[in-house]
Amino acid sequence: MRLVLLGPPASGKGTQGDVLAQRHEIPKISTGDMLRAARAAGTPLGREAASFMEAGKLVPDEVVIGLVEERIAQPDATCGFILDGFPRTVAQADALDKKLKALGAPLDAALQIDVPRSLLLERAVLRRIDKRTGQIYHLKYSPPPPEAELVHRADDQEATVQKRLDEYEAMTAALLPYYEARELLRRVDGVGSPDEVTRRVVEALAR
Repeated sequence: MRLVLLGPPASGKGTQGDVLAQRHEIPKISTGDMLRAARAAGTPLGREAASFMEAGKLVPDEVVIGLVEERIAQPDATCGFILDGFPRTVAQADALDKKLKALGAPLDAALQIDVPRSLLLERAVLRRIDKRTGQIYHLKYSPPPPEAELVHRADDQEATVQKRLDEYEAMTAALLPYYEARELLRRVDGVGSPDEVTRRVVEALAR
């Protein structure tokens, strides 16, 4: 399976990506992890990416596409891969499509996990971390023990979450129709327990 995984912050995308990766025995490749690994490996593309990262600049599309090509050529991706966090724009999606087809490894699907914005806010804003252990809790769904020393991360502040959701919605406004026009888009309801969402994901990808 070769899959692009889409979903707004707090949609459960990471959880479902991990389940699919284990189920199909393929790697889940996040852009951030890939960039850090390439920089650590010191490949020519990795060094080029590092120069942009260290300058606080966005890594250009052609460099990221090159890194994706390097990554999916590794032995663990022979039977497929899940791309998490890339592409983010139609230009990136188009470049990725051309590259994968040239490699004889076109995408099987792009999976979007849909969750109402109000629930995304609730999931993110009510998260807390125990600064002693690093354990993540949720004030509503997974309350912390009385002794926990809780921290509310900056990323989980409401204003920050609202901004991240706005950015995601602006990005996918064109990206989702792009995959829909190519009959690759699968959308699933992300409301419910992780197991319930996994069942919907499996059914959607079997279509």
